[in-house]
Amino acid sequence: MKLAKKLVLVAAVLPLTFATASALAYGGKGGHHGKGGEGQCGGFDRKVFSQLDLTDAQKEQMKEMRQSMKSEMKTKFSENAATKASEMQTRHQKMQDVVLADTFDAAAANELASEMVATQTERRVKMMEKQHEMLSILTPEQKAKLKEVQQERMQKCVSKMESRAAK
Repeated sequence: MKLAKKLVLVAAVLPLTFATASALAYGGKGGHHGKGGEGQCGGFDRKVFSQLDLTDAQKEQMKEMRQSMKSEMKTKFSENAATKASEMQTRHQKMQDVVLADTFDAAAANELASEMVATQTERRVKMMEKQHEMLSILTPEQKAKLKEVQQERMQKCVSKMESRAAK
């Protein structure tokens, strides 16, 4: 496969991958957790936080932060919905123009891919900032326990992936 085609493929798949990862990291709705939260690799869900022995005050702070972020996102979405939709439509049209052109324009594909990566990078930084804000209420001991729990979950995830690959 030519490099240009690979770049277009990456430009199309990368934003979707990050969007999915973002949804999972925030404990997105739906049945992706499987039974009792099993099968999720990484991310922060209530099961992880239940292992940290949060105080009632910390639980209340977390709840307030989640509600605040949720209302902030709703407000932001309702204000920018039309703008975001037109931007998405424009970006999709640009991608279609590049992919369906008689000859492939690598410069246009690179420019489009760079725009998409920049947008996704901005979203990821905001997401990490919000996670940092939420985790800043943890004590040093709870943060150490969180790292330990996440490491255990990651090990389970890796072993599941290895066993699936071996089939």
